[in-house]
Amino acid sequence: MSTTRAVPPSSRRTGPERDASGAGERSLGWRDRLYRFDLRYLPYLMVAPFFLLFGVFGLFPLLFNGVVALRNYRLDDPTLPYWAGLANFTRLGGDEDFWNALYNTFGIFLLSSVPQLLLALVVAWLLNRRLRAQTWWRVGVLLPYVTPIVASTMVFSVFFSRSFGMANWLLAEVGIGGTGDAAIDWRADKPHAWIAIATMVNWKWIGYNALLYLAAMQSIPRDVYEASAIDGAGPWRQLWRITVPMIQPVIVFTVVLSTIGGLQLFTEPMLFDLNAQAATGGPNGEWQTIAQLIYKVGWKDLNLGYAAAMSWALFLIILLVTGLNTLLTNRLSGGRR
Repeated sequence: MSTTRAVPPSSRRTGPERDASGAGERSLGWRDRLYRFDLRYLPYLMVAPFFLLFGVFGLFPLLFNGVVALRNYRLDDPTLPYWAGLANFTRLGGDEDFWNALYNTFGIFLLSSVPQLLLALVVAWLLNRRLRAQTWWRVGVLLPYVTPIVASTMVFSVFFSRSFGMANWLLAEVGIGGTGDAAIDWRADKPHAWIAIATMVNWKWIGYNALLYLAAMQSIPRDVYEASAIDGAGPWRQLWRITVPMIQPVIVFTVVLSTIGGLQLFTEPMLFDLNAQAATGGPNGEWQTIAQLIYKVGWKDLNLGYAAAMSWALFLIILLVTGLNTLLTNRLSGGRR
């Protein structure tokens, strides 16, 4: 016995109705493909310009610099053999100027980065409290960051002048140093030059880091502070036991940025020198940084191959120090939980 399945009346489409249904299905398929393209491929197209620019202006120069580091690339002597191998890198081991610049770089880096981040944390903690004219205070701490670095460095260069600088005058007012022959010569030795340059760096970047910390602090629920206050925790203990662990990602971010910027320091020590064009960092290299030395070797001594080797050495040093700082910061912040 044969059976016949009943077809619903709504599905019995003939003629124009069936053609309209087919067009609707084709339209739905096109929209579905467009949605699938938007979901799967459009995000990659949106971020592609960054990778293209990074490849052209970031990755390619880095790789080309590595090739130059293996060459005898001197602009004043093109007759040298093309390839130098690892000679430029092995030369770094016995170069006193390189080790002096590395010593200066780390000295200025420690005097700037550590106080900079600690003071920024304290400033952010103060700005996070209820203050009158909060907006004005927050804008005020950001003013040094928006000031052109060349202009601020030139002002500080006069500020730390031995003969008529305000730094010696302020120190003399509190009984430190003096005037005339007793005034501090900020360009005479490493400690004073480092302090002067670190002051310039701290003045510019404390406010910027403070606003980053402030933004992170404002995301912490107030209930956490209220509960800790009930348990007897004061503001200072709340800062180190609650705030610092809860804004750990931002702290790590600022540590990485300050490490990269501190080890690449160039403008402040360059303009602090009265003979800036020489890029010597003082008469005896008292505050010459690695970036200054690379500039001097490459564009003053015209030895681009050796300058490229120094650049790669600095790149590897920055990677190592950044990794160590990140690991140490994670452990210290995590240990306060």
